[in-house]
Amino acid sequence: MEFESSSWIKDGGYFYPHLFGGIMITCALLSFSTSYFGIIGVPPMHYLFPDLRVFHKKKSAKKRVRVYMDGCFDLMHYGHANALRQAKALGDELVVGVVSDEEIIANKGPPVLSMPERLALVSGLKWVDEVIPNAPYEITEEFMNRLFKEHKIDYIIHGDDPCLLPDGTDAYALAKKVGRYKQIKRTEGVSSTDIVGRILSCIEDVKDDKVSQVGEFDNLSNKPLVNGGHVSHFLPTSRRIVQFSNGKGPGPNSRVVYIDGAFDIFHAGHVEILKSARQLGDFLLVGVYADHTVSELRGSHFPLMNLHERSLSVLACRYVDEVIIGAPWEVTKDMITTFNISLVVHGTISENNPFLNGKSDPYALPKSTGIFQMLDSPKDITSTSIARRIIANHEIYEKRNAKKEASEKKYYAEKKYVSAD
Repeated sequence: MEFESSSWIKDGGYFYPHLFGGIMITCALLSFSTSYFGIIGVPPMHYLFPDLRVFHKKKSAKKRVRVYMDGCFDLMHYGHANALRQAKALGDELVVGVVSDEEIIANKGPPVLSMPERLALVSGLKWVDEVIPNAPYEITEEFMNRLFKEHKIDYIIHGDDPCLLPDGTDAYALAKKVGRYKQIKRTEGVSSTDIVGRILSCIEDVKDDKVSQVGEFDNLSNKPLVNGGHVSHFLPTSRRIVQFSNGKGPGPNSRVVYIDGAFDIFHAGHVEILKSARQLGDFLLVGVYADHTVSELRGSHFPLMNLHERSLSVLACRYVDEVIIGAPWEVTKDMITTFNISLVVHGTISENNPFLNGKSDPYALPKSTGIFQMLDSPKDITSTSIARRIIANHEIYEKRNAKKEASEKKYYAEKKYVSAD
């Protein structure tokens, strides 16, 4: 590392006080004699003592703190994203372990998403620096040492909600014992169990129509259902939106790319299409449809996640620069002008909208002006296809959720004040 000269006098006086004091006194006397007699010309100090920088210690680079957090990250949601945001705030670099399918099955039951899908979701979050696939569910001594030695981890992070093994022991006991454990606050209002429950609560309505009629859900956006649907506990705040936002707008000459959609149950297909869209410009603007728009297009049983839940999931994606919360169905001239949109894109894979009923093409204007482009969707995944996985195996997921739901209800019944995160 190069020397820094801005504070060499201070450092020299500190580390070599006697020698440095003598030098300074000599310089002062020479300076006094010069000013008094007006004869002796004294060259600048750095010419008299060219090697004074030996007193200036090289500043050692501050060690970057690396933190580790793991999880199943099944049915990725804004709660996962906020947990990782908090974890990143406790260090400089965030390494995330994604628990293997086998470990999830052994400890919690079958995951809905595959390992590649969960990896894509975690890697797509703006706060994540590295990902470790197939991490163990329990922090064993062997894995903990591997984290410390191979991955140079300083602290292991987990939420304040308990993470227990089948035998009732704490999965993070060892990390706590060695003093390398830090805790973050649980994100209120959502969990993977909750999302599965929103889908399972509607199974009775679709049984008579056969499983293929997966579109027949009750509207679980943000109100209780007559037939016992799940209530969202999410209370959106402006502060949370600010925490997820980049806080930067496009430059005057930026190429702004626009893509819109419902983004219900944020999945790997969403991540990949947003990545493709972002590569086409300098700034990616994403329109998230309002709840009523989604309901009009897909039926009163959608969306499964309300507008603010969906907007936060999109904002957490590393490829997204800005979100229009409650974007209109049609891309208008006013929108294009207001946001200085250069290109409008849409993926080849999208949700089926059975109630489209001959509505006008939402992309008619950008098509007519030559700023529309279809993108090949990298993954053949939709929110509906994910819901079908749950419905097709509903008995397994009902059993898995029964235990989790009991603990969720107990948590909310005994809920205490949660400090700001």
